[in-house]
Amino acid sequence: MTAPALLQQNPIVVWWHDHIVATVDHVRVLDRVRGESGWSGRYAFMTLMSAGIAVLGLLLSSPAVVIGAMLISPLMGPIIGLGFGLATFDSAEIRESAVALALGVVLAVIFCALIVLMSPLQNVTEEIAARTQPNLFDLLVALFSALAGSYAMVRGREGTIVGVAIATALMPPLAVMGYGLATLNWTVFTGSTILFFTNLMTIALAAAGMARLYGFGSDLSPQHTILQTVLMVATLIAFAVPLGLSLRQIAWEATAQRDVRDVVASQFGDDSRISQIDVKYDPIRVDATVLTPQFESDAERDAQTTLTRLFGEPVTVTLEQYRVSTGAAAEAQQIAAAQANARRQAADQAAAQLVRQLALVAGVEPGSVLLDRDHRRAVVNAQPLPDTGLAAYRALEARVAKVASDWSVEVVPPAAPLPEIGFTEPPKQEAQSEQESANVLSDAGEQALQLVIWAGRRVKAPIGVSGPDAHVGTVVTTLTRAGVSAHRVDGPGGSDGAVTLRWLAPDDE
Repeated sequence: MTAPALLQQNPIVVWWHDHIVATVDHVRVLDRVRGESGWSGRYAFMTLMSAGIAVLGLLLSSPAVVIGAMLISPLMGPIIGLGFGLATFDSAEIRESAVALALGVVLAVIFCALIVLMSPLQNVTEEIAARTQPNLFDLLVALFSALAGSYAMVRGREGTIVGVAIATALMPPLAVMGYGLATLNWTVFTGSTILFFTNLMTIALAAAGMARLYGFGSDLSPQHTILQTVLMVATLIAFAVPLGLSLRQIAWEATAQRDVRDVVASQFGDDSRISQIDVKYDPIRVDATVLTPQFESDAERDAQTTLTRLFGEPVTVTLEQYRVSTGAAAEAQQIAAAQANARRQAADQAAAQLVRQLALVAGVEPGSVLLDRDHRRAVVNAQPLPDTGLAAYRALEARVAKVASDWSVEVVPPAAPLPEIGFTEPPKQEAQSEQESANVLSDAGEQALQLVIWAGRRVKAPIGVSGPDAHVGTVVTTLTRAGVSAHRVDGPGGSDGAVTLRWLAPDDE
């Protein structure tokens, strides 16, 4: 007897089919799914409104506003339609749902990007940073959302509240994709895109599995052919492969976290306790705080050696040991250690947030940010961005510095073209004094000169100045006094007596 036949005789399967599947009105459910999964004016309008509210909530770092966006999101319809289409091998339903979903995604991302471009707030907030990398909890949210949405659709209890669950996993990443596109921050855009499609694939496949569990199969498809079966299987594989890769990475990180804790704990006795442990990946770095009655001088080195051998790649381990006694003073010492640990954690969280923000605005990996904790100084070399001038990098630095007011923040821009320095009148005779020459800078010229001073201090490369002699002297003197290496060089000036500047190689000084 074949395996399917044996399965059909299983008492549990028979009970499920007779008491659960038989109570479902499959035709009515499919009609409702098809009615809510296609493109419509209402769907487009509600997608725009939901996306707009979501991106504003992310920019304001307001979870309450983001929740408001989820309340009106219409994404549940096409997602559930796609899952039921896969379960029933209905190519027409899959095509209609996929088109509606794709158009909604494009519409939401572009609309969010336009809002970000017009917004004076463009900082990378905690809410935005949280949607730039998928993890196990994001995956579970997507899975539970899909199960709830599918069950509600089958049992006729679908509605706004269930739609919120689906939107929780999809709308915020969509808004962050729009933010990354508007700010040309490809680190944010790529991370949120991976998160969105991981959640999307999880929801679609979970919905398809739930539909099959409730008896929605290929026999309910109005047009079922061998070609359709091949196409549906190919679609399932296309969904499953990238999802499998994401699941593999998430599972590895979860296992690594457990292994790290076990290795660190094994370095100490039974009376010791791990108060806090933090694991970062690519490269792997472990920071842990241990409460122990006796210091273990070799614990950090041994843990690092063991973890490096276990993971097959270099691992950096930093252990902070707080000595606690086992006598009457143990409680007081533990309280003091906990307070010190809390202060350190707060400082570490602030530093980690600063690193994330600088990495995101500079378009680099967090490991590229140089952090001097003792002097509270952070430096990052920004990647060149298309159509981005020095003023944009200076504005990005100012935004991060405003949030981290107790840190010295430096964004080193690429050697982009330097602006011209304009003057309000043509240069006078050589007899004109230096003070009089300095007074003829235009307002725009003064602003451009301050930008050049900022860029010169960051890039630390000499600057060549050319143009009318009197104006060149003023600019060179001002730059030199500001600590920027500047030199007169041969070359044409700008229009109306403006001074032109260019970067020089160190050998050209």
